[in-house]
Amino acid sequence: MGRNLQSSGRLLRPVDLARGHGLSTQAVRNYEAAGILPAAARTPHGYRTYTPLHAKALGAFLALLPGHGHPTATAIMRAVNEGAVEEAFRLIDESHAQLLDDRRTLQAVESALRDLGPGTETEPEGASGTGDTFVGPLAAKLGIRPATLRTWERAGLVRPRRDPRTGYRVYDAAAVRDARLAHQLRRGGYLLEQIAPLIEHVRSAGGLEPLDAALHDWQARLSARARAMLTGAAELESYLRERDTP
Repeated sequence: MGRNLQSSGRLLRPVDLARGHGLSTQAVRNYEAAGILPAAARTPHGYRTYTPLHAKALGAFLALLPGHGHPTATAIMRAVNEGAVEEAFRLIDESHAQLLDDRRTLQAVESALRDLGPGTETEPEGASGTGDTFVGPLAAKLGIRPATLRTWERAGLVRPRRDPRTGYRVYDAAAVRDARLAHQLRRGGYLLEQIAPLIEHVRSAGGLEPLDAALHDWQARLSARARAMLTGAAELESYLRERDTP
């Protein structure tokens, strides 16, 4: 159905455009109102009529969605339809820059986890309980000042408990793991606000070993996004080429 819409010069009804892309007619009207589609012509009785160019625009938008997300895909199509093609290119560049930044973040996490090495869950010792330690020994082990650990605590990177008798901070195995991971990421140049969600990934995964599967999934999602961006770019280029044809 979609191929017929593209190859024909006839006028299309909203239902033709909707069926050609598996949408409702209301969705097509909404996309036109949002500027995703060029404005439709009207019959003498006020009915909308579309063309194969509108079908191209709709196909480009739907192809852009998986790689760029709804807000950005909408902004790209609106910019194109308003004649602001350079703005559309800028929005696309920003999406690619974000994807690159996400890749670098993933690489930083993978590098930090490799650098942690074995024994992360239990080192160092020095407090009541196997694997527990206080702020001083842990800071010494990491080669940082105790004040740095307290700063990380305020930022949510580490969560020591308090000894009920002394009030001292006690770092269990999980807190030591988080501190070591934060230390590696800080050495990689990451800011505290960038590290916090990565530490949360480790916590939600239940530790470093289960996180390995999450990292593979993260990589797969980044790759899927990259391929979707390629598909979206091809569809958008096709729409631009047809739109610019006299």
